[in-house]
Amino acid sequence: MKFMVSILLGLNLLVQGTVLPASSCFIPNVTIPLSPAAQTDTAPAADLNISAPSAILMEAFTGAVVYEKNSHEARHPASVTKIMTLLLIFEALEKGQIKLTDEVITSEHAQSMGGSQVFLETGELQTVDTLIKCIAVASGNDAAVAMAEHIAGSEEAFVELMNRKAKELSMADTHFVDCCGLTDDDAHHTTARDVAAMSRELVSRYPDVYRYTGIWMEDITHTTSRGSAPFTLSSTNKLLKKYQWATGLKTGSTAKAKYCLSATARKDGVDLIAVVMTAPDSKSRFEDAAALLNYGYSVSSLYQDDNSDLLPPVTVKGGVEESVPLAYASGFSYLDVEGNDVEMIRKSVKLAESVQAPVRAGEKAGEAVYQLNDKVIGSVPVLFAQSVEKAVYRDYVKKAAAYFLL
Repeated sequence: MKFMVSILLGLNLLVQGTVLPASSCFIPNVTIPLSPAAQTDTAPAADLNISAPSAILMEAFTGAVVYEKNSHEARHPASVTKIMTLLLIFEALEKGQIKLTDEVITSEHAQSMGGSQVFLETGELQTVDTLIKCIAVASGNDAAVAMAEHIAGSEEAFVELMNRKAKELSMADTHFVDCCGLTDDDAHHTTARDVAAMSRELVSRYPDVYRYTGIWMEDITHTTSRGSAPFTLSSTNKLLKKYQWATGLKTGSTAKAKYCLSATARKDGVDLIAVVMTAPDSKSRFEDAAALLNYGYSVSSLYQDDNSDLLPPVTVKGGVEESVPLAYASGFSYLDVEGNDVEMIRKSVKLAESVQAPVRAGEKAGEAVYQLNDKVIGSVPVLFAQSVEKAVYRDYVKKAAAYFLL
């Protein structure tokens, strides 16, 4: 009898425990030293004497724009179009729809492509790996069409995928008509900003692309009914030889588009994307890109916090568990281009002292707020790492019994 009374008294205390709502009682000023990370949203004014009428400079990790000039103006991209083609090829590889070792047959339509080409012949077989090199290094229009047909069945169907992906990436000022950029159709257009966006998607999601875009020269073998013959692929991207930090990405030129380039580079852990559209000549586009990249590296400092530090669990009131673990939603990055001392960045983690059950995994439990010079520069949500169900009477009895049987 005394034992049962003790259990009921304990149960009453558990049930009547005071509960604070999740929105109250934040832990004040919990400051954690930040490993370097960084971010800006607007491009600072700079006179770089860019000859091209449209250009942009973007940091790849954060997507921060460091410089722009008429970046929303519609332009013809020429073979810069192939960035989207490469993006869909790597996406198909990731999904297992194709493999690098797959052999691709060249159609009459693919062979008929003019402009820059690697001279594939109808019926010729090449692996996906080789055709990626032909596209990324030599800008082969025939190779691009062969891959488009291999993935989607026809170039037209592949172009539909390109436009769908452009919409997914919020490339509102872009529309594709072909997969290689050879067309002069006015309906085939994009902007420097949209080119930067698809370039960023390609290099961020599929950094293996650099294994191809960094090639200066490489031989492939044409095997046809007449036998086998070597063919040398030569990169169209002269920055690979003229700019020591260059990693890619894609050139383009036609009479209509003039000279275009999406140039990527890496220095001191910072990846930059410089896009030049409608430059007056080939030399100018590379000089413009180098000027953009040099400017970017002179003002940019990238810092990152991977948020690997452990978070304290939060007390759960009225739940089957007494506490719930937490996790950051993501890491944090910040690109500084204003000369601030990023070592002064501070991270304040704001959490409720307790929450009321039920708790659902993935719901927001708080946030990590980042400040530089007393200015908030960003935040990362803190989430519940697991669910905790609301306790029922039976659960309280079990808890009370367990407590008094210790």
